[in-house]
Amino acid sequence: MMENLSLETDLRNSYEEGKLYMVDSLNNLNEQHLRVVQSQHQTVWQENTDSAGCWTVQNSMRCHSWFFVTLIITLIVSLALVSFVIFLIVHTGDKMDDVSRKIVLEKKNIEDLKKLNDMILQHLNHTELVENLSRMQTRQSSTDLPG
Repeated sequence: MMENLSLETDLRNSYEEGKLYMVDSLNNLNEQHLRVVQSQHQTVWQENTDSAGCWTVQNSMRCHSWFFVTLIITLIVSLALVSFVIFLIVHTGDKMDDVSRKIVLEKKNIEDLKKLNDMILQHLNHTELVENLSRMQTRQSSTDLPG
């Protein structure tokens, strides 16, 4: 029975070692393939590029022209963004001026309404005073009459 268990353990260990060996071999093959492909790309790149990183002399003008086209497009986009920001600043300033004018007009209207309210209160107080005086006079005149 012990021999059976020992044999079974040896079989498992050898099976695990075989799997590890197979995985390691596949990794080595993959690494070799990647190195070959990478070296081929580097060789092609080095053969076809100059020191500035552009393709050979025939294509160096294209490389420089792409640089300038990219630069011009970047400048145009930057100019457009700056113009938009300036437009927003001016537009916001105009809106603020409009709001300020409206606030001043409303303040004047409120002051006018306060004056009108005071005038109405004075008129009502004066009218009430006149009515009270006239009542007092009628009471006095009715008490003065011999009865």
